[in-house]
Amino acid sequence: MPNNIDFFWLFFKFSGRVNRAAYLLGFLFMLMVVSFPLYQFMRVHPESSAGQMWSFLFGLIFLAFLWAHIAFSVKRLHDIDKPGLFAVALFIPIVSIFAFVALCIYPGTPGPNQFGEHTNAPR
Repeated sequence: MPNNIDFFWLFFKFSGRVNRAAYLLGFLFMLMVVSFPLYQFMRVHPESSAGQMWSFLFGLIFLAFLWAHIAFSVKRLHDIDKPGLFAVALFIPIVSIFAFVALCIYPGTPGPNQFGEHTNAPR
């Protein structure tokens, strides 16, 4: 059973490697989490105190999602034996879509590489 440190590493640290399945499932999980406050914001009047609270919460969760997405992408790049700096491609319009799909499809390096001994584990 994973502990809290494993989840912190998975979502917020840049060392280690993750495989395709963990990358895609982690992204989908983060997408669900960030969508909830957006959904709640759309249910209330934007000028209400509830609307402002949900808007603020969405902004905070979105920033955490952005950090986690970059961390996941760096670890995924490490799994295919590429430097994490290539994650910059996720910020280039149009290219980001292809980069994300490539990270979801391209197989990782079998066995150890320069970024870690095992997939889905910190270095």
